Amino acid sequence: MAATLFQNARIVDGTAPERAAPVSVLVEGGLIREVGKSVRSDKARVIDLKGRTLMPGLIDAHVHVIAGVADLGRNAALPDSLVTVRSLVIMREMLLRGFTTVRDVGGADFGLKQATEEHDFPTPRLVISGKALSQTGGHADFRGRYDDRLAPGTRHRLGALGRICDGEAEVRRAAREELKGGADFIKIMANGGCASPTDPIHFLGFSVGELEAVVEEARMAGTYVSAHVYTDEAIRRCVEAGVHSLEHCNLIKAETAKLAARNGAVAVPTLVTYDKLASEGGKLGFPPDSVAKVEFVRAAGMESLAIMKQAGLAMAYGSDLLGEMHRHQSEEFVIRGRALPAHEVIGAATHVAARLLKLEGKIGTVAPGAYADLIVVDGDPLQDLALLTRQGRHMPVIMKAGTFIKRARLD
Repeated sequence: MAATLFQNARIVDGTAPERAAPVSVLVEGGLIREVGKSVRSDKARVIDLKGRTLMPGLIDAHVHVIAGVADLGRNAALPDSLVTVRSLVIMREMLLRGFTTVRDVGGADFGLKQATEEHDFPTPRLVISGKALSQTGGHADFRGRYDDRLAPGTRHRLGALGRICDGEAEVRRAAREELKGGADFIKIMANGGCASPTDPIHFLGFSVGELEAVVEEARMAGTYVSAHVYTDEAIRRCVEAGVHSLEHCNLIKAETAKLAARNGAVAVPTLVTYDKLASEGGKLGFPPDSVAKVEFVRAAGMESLAIMKQAGLAMAYGSDLLGEMHRHQSEEFVIRGRALPAHEVIGAATHVAARLLKLEGKIGTVAPGAYADLIVVDGDPLQDLALLTRQGRHMPVIMKAGTFIKRARLD
């Protein structure tokens, strides 16, 4: 792997409201070796960025790479071979938007993760929860009111977001099986959801005992629990049980946000998905009942950002898009930018997400010892977050682990 020296780079990593003064960044062996004003290398190819922005590769902490169609019940019935091919396409497109690491919060298995690590296909680095854990009638149960077939206990289809488990013993077993199968963390469905057919948004799902059981299993394995949650009550129950990663959080209130912050939790808002489900979901196969539930949580999304910021609750970047709507992945930057400072929005997709993924210092930063996941941006995203959208149009260079994924001319 050839060494590369980026010169005259102005770093934006989400830690400051302005671009840094120009520096040089040396990449060797897939890692960032040196960052400074007077870096030199006789063996490296030199790329003069001429004052362009250099950023760490972006991190999306809430994706479903196996969701090739918007109707998740139908997606779960597709053959694994078709789901695999579609997921590789979805991930390739994510990478070309500058997302060099993504966290899958329900669906992807260890085989898919291993395929990304073998580097035969251009994909982001993949962190997985395996199958999300859901109770009967919960957010990963797509059987519908009149379907009384037993939920599968083993050999879950790749296209299925989750698996069903009821009671503390089943929850523990399911968590242990996902960890055995290669999950990096555990995902649970702790509230009703938009995509599923029999759980209204206020539905709490797991009992307190079940929540505490899965948190204990994760802690014993040295990892954490991520929870799908919308309502204030559901969020508070999860925080009190020890859940670390709080997905969505649209209906959170100030006191619960403060409690979550004190407990060191991290929120992962996903506002872009509600915007696109409302405008495109129906025509792309999202069930009508599900479209109706979207509006209940959509309206509160922007207010939740202000509440969580005021409480000091860390927020990582998430998109949570399905099917053809994956193409809107980067628009979460612009939506959040209407309520938050640009550097905090970028920080959510860099250092905050890196900390959540337990890869702090390795991704989400331009620093010695980090993976050489880097993107070059024409212009200053701190002044215009839309530069991070449009399918990577403003990113002439994308590098993952020292390998060029995209390299356009820098005239």
